[in-house]
Amino acid sequence: MAGFELDPVGRVESLLDAASAPKQGDEGAPPAWLVFEPRYAEALGDIRPGASLLLFTWLDRADRGVLRVHPRGDDARPLTGVFSTRSPDRPNPIGLHRVTVLAVDGLRVRVAGLEAFDGTPILDLKPVLEALGER
Repeated sequence: MAGFELDPVGRVESLLDAASAPKQGDEGAPPAWLVFEPRYAEALGDIRPGASLLLFTWLDRADRGVLRVHPRGDDARPLTGVFSTRSPDRPNPIGLHRVTVLAVDGLRVRVAGLEAFDGTPILDLKPVLEALGER
């Protein structure tokens, strides 16, 4: 199978590092900024405060050789295949985060509910579709 390249569209600006990051965004993650490259300005034109979005990131500090983990880093839990977990360590470490827009300032989007580390590359941003037939 042939490989392919992904170009980040931006980066996360966050206070989080490995020691302070919650396991999930709804477990106390502070607000963070999504900072986009200037060439994607038009793509951000319709993003508004209050919107629920799906953010896709590249978990660049993940261990891509890990196939089994103890869920949530708890050794009391049995080893589980990473495809059955939310572990960041996996063959293709794509992060999926449901976030809420707090503010938009040009190429910067302030969000709540993001547990990604500072500097994490952003791959894509999509709206949450609450009902069939939306967008």
